[in-house]
Amino acid sequence: MPVGKLAFAVLAFAAIGAQAMDPRFKDADGDLVADAPTDPKQWIDPATLVFAYTPVEDPAVYAKVWEGFIDHLAKTTGKRVQFFPVQSNAAQLEAMRAGRLHVAGFNTGSNPLAVNCAGFVPFAMMASKDNRFGYEMEIITFPGSGIEKIEDIKGKRMAFTAETSNSGFKAPSALLREQFKMEAGKDFTPVFSGKHDNSILGVANKDYPAAAIANSVKARMEARGVVKPEQTKVVYKSQTFPTTGYGYVYNLKPELAEKVKQAFFSFNWEGTALAAEFNKSEPPQEKFIPITYKQHWQVVREIDRAMNVSYACR
Repeated sequence: MPVGKLAFAVLAFAAIGAQAMDPRFKDADGDLVADAPTDPKQWIDPATLVFAYTPVEDPAVYAKVWEGFIDHLAKTTGKRVQFFPVQSNAAQLEAMRAGRLHVAGFNTGSNPLAVNCAGFVPFAMMASKDNRFGYEMEIITFPGSGIEKIEDIKGKRMAFTAETSNSGFKAPSALLREQFKMEAGKDFTPVFSGKHDNSILGVANKDYPAAAIANSVKARMEARGVVKPEQTKVVYKSQTFPTTGYGYVYNLKPELAEKVKQAFFSFNWEGTALAAEFNKSEPPQEKFIPITYKQHWQVVREIDRAMNVSYACR
């Protein structure tokens, strides 16, 4: 299978998107995330912290997966913690922007939107014990589809997840447009499945001839027996991208925000449902490591510029 470097797409585009932080946020220190308000009256200190994990798969599955961590978060912060099973990236973004969501994991592609539009402050990411992290975008098909290479998608349907997704839309769109000169609606018919698991199941069940997905999601689904490895095959694999970023809303009371960070970095993964689920990825995800949005999301912001993506709130 071809392994690509999506940096070419970034350099090839002349169009630069209007990427700007919402005016209600301030970034005095230049770290590209919203600063906490200087006026303590603007801090929030909710009795119940609401936590949401990015809606890449069935929310009911992940309510149980995150249960042990949520108990730890509650104990560390001294707050009640509620798991919020969001159904879409848009719903998750709107919840934080409206003040109903305090702690979250936003997927790779929606992190910049969450940072600039909702005041999200990412500080952690899952990694292996030896600090390896990330996932690759794959374009997959099913055996016997007639698709052996990217060009074979011409004239066929291709599934994307959602427009906010890095691996499910933005990165593959940049790839197809720049390297293969293939335009959606002209050279192939785009369809949107809503989630990575929908796209993977769609290909495995031969509903979609091809789909762009995050291979970390596929690995976990294969490990759970939801799909079999022989039901899909890879025709393209990208460079490695950062995975889900975890953080809090910018106006959370600073002392509480520090306790939230402490909860992530002090969580003992051994024997937990979180470990059972995320150790299935490659590399295995076995702990939380500190990250910065400015550094770790640079490649994603560059793809967004290449795609002329605006971070303006709508």
